[in-house]
Amino acid sequence: MAALNMLRRSDGAPAGDEPDETRQFLTFQLSGETFAVSILRIREILEYMAPTTVPLMPSFIRGVMNLRGAVVPVIDLSLRFAREETAIQRRTCIVIIEMEHAEQCQLLGVLVDAVHEVLAIADSEIEPPPQFGSKIRVDFIEGMAKVEGRFVVLLNVDKVLSLEEMSLLSELGHQETAGEEG
Repeated sequence: MAALNMLRRSDGAPAGDEPDETRQFLTFQLSGETFAVSILRIREILEYMAPTTVPLMPSFIRGVMNLRGAVVPVIDLSLRFAREETAIQRRTCIVIIEMEHAEQCQLLGVLVDAVHEVLAIADSEIEPPPQFGSKIRVDFIEGMAKVEGRFVVLLNVDKVLSLEEMSLLSELGHQETAGEEG
């Protein structure tokens, strides 16, 4: 009997020792799938406004917008995931996300089909990202949350919106264009 009790104690922390942490995520629609980003990274949600295009940018950078005097790049998340360009419709939004870069706050706009709601998700409801079978890069996924019988992809915005990677892709685009002209 004593061995059975020891096994139970070693299986996990006793109930009530550490409460399950709950975090809040903004959910949104993109190409028929539901994704989420931690609300701690969200600055605001804007109605769609056409960005100003910038030449020689990667295709997923739709352009820039003026946000109260700040120039904010607008990223088409669908194109970033190597999918079709986001079709602009009535519910299309730009989600302004705060990124930390070189110890400064950088704002990025993310184009999404529609914003849904803010969900409180307990850490116990979050599974690690799948190692295969996902339609987007595994390093873009922070985890998979089970919400009301369906999965929501929790995005790792530091990877999805990596300023270093996007800058590198932009430079590669410049080199390819220069090569075509010469």
